[in-house]
Amino acid sequence: MPQILVTNDDGVEAEGLRVLAEALSALGDITVVAPAEEKSAVSHALTVRRPLQLVKLGARWYSVDGTPTDCINVALSEVMGQRPDLVVSGINNGLNVGDDITYSGTVAGALEGVLLGAPALAVSLQRSSGRMDYGPAAAVARRLADAVLRQGLPRRTLLNVNVPRGAYHGIRVSVQAKRTQAVGTYRPSGEVGQSSSVWIRSAELDWEADARSDYDTVQGGWVSVTPLHPDWTNHAALEAIATLTDADPAEVE
Repeated sequence: MPQILVTNDDGVEAEGLRVLAEALSALGDITVVAPAEEKSAVSHALTVRRPLQLVKLGARWYSVDGTPTDCINVALSEVMGQRPDLVVSGINNGLNVGDDITYSGTVAGALEGVLLGAPALAVSLQRSSGRMDYGPAAAVARRLADAVLRQGLPRRTLLNVNVPRGAYHGIRVSVQAKRTQAVGTYRPSGEVGQSSSVWIRSAELDWEADARSDYDTVQGGWVSVTPLHPDWTNHAALEAIATLTDADPAEVE
């Protein structure tokens, strides 16, 4: 049976994690290693300045008091003892589209799987004002996981999957959306003195219109599947940067 590793950034008690693990159990042996507490927006952070606590909560179900990236490393070295056939991270409570992937612990969990040599999925569900129904997103995850296990993915590639709330039209392959943003801060009223609390509040976002983008795809009622990889090089800019720096163009080809 395929070995499937499941993690998230909403924490080991999150409903989305449980529903995802149950859905994937039809495809292989499931091991869950997830953060002991919510670790949203920690990106690809790795804990290296203190030891991590690994706790067995049930059969093949573990918590780690660290980040999703920590969980993948601990899972491979201390729990599974081998590289899994697939890593699936989610189901996140809220979308991870556009620039949000740079903050996302959900995407980072899948990315760490890819860096360690396993194909991976990151699965997120559009937030709802009422109770979150993770069932449809879990069904999408199972469908894609089955396809990846059978057909594979290009090397060093993960799929960033975003599912709209409610009924959806189908699945579309998309690109990462672009946007401009302004992040604000605020201080609680009544605080005085040299030291005060400062909170980062939600960003004001201005999305670029692009029918192919993950953002527009989800807003149009489609499941968005975006292939991502860890190479951040802007290959199209190499020649321009060579000119800027007087470098030998041959050295950047």
